[in-house]
Amino acid sequence: MTGAVLFVATGGVLTIVGLVGVVAIGDLIRRIVAVNVMGTGVFVVLAGVAARADPEQPDPVPHALVLTGIVVTVSITAIALALVQRVEALERQPDAPPQDPGPHP
Repeated sequence: MTGAVLFVATGGVLTIVGLVGVVAIGDLIRRIVAVNVMGTGVFVVLAGVAARADPEQPDPVPHALVLTGIVVTVSITAIALALVQRVEALERQPDAPPQDPGPHP
């Protein structure tokens, strides 16, 4: 088994585990972690696909995509965690009574 095949197989397993976590888990923070695991699996598959016949000359395009994807994933994870924090804060607030919209014409 070559290194590229091992990378692709490991990435496939990580992607499937992340997908199962997204579908099966109800907690929002754990879902975000599952999405990150799934994304990591995709990155590992891309790194495995970057292998060529000559191990000294890997394909740089998939590597550049992986690096860009890591940066985007960190940013989106931060935004998602901020949104989860806001949703949980709104869920903890007691329900406010409805306000009177004023006189109707």
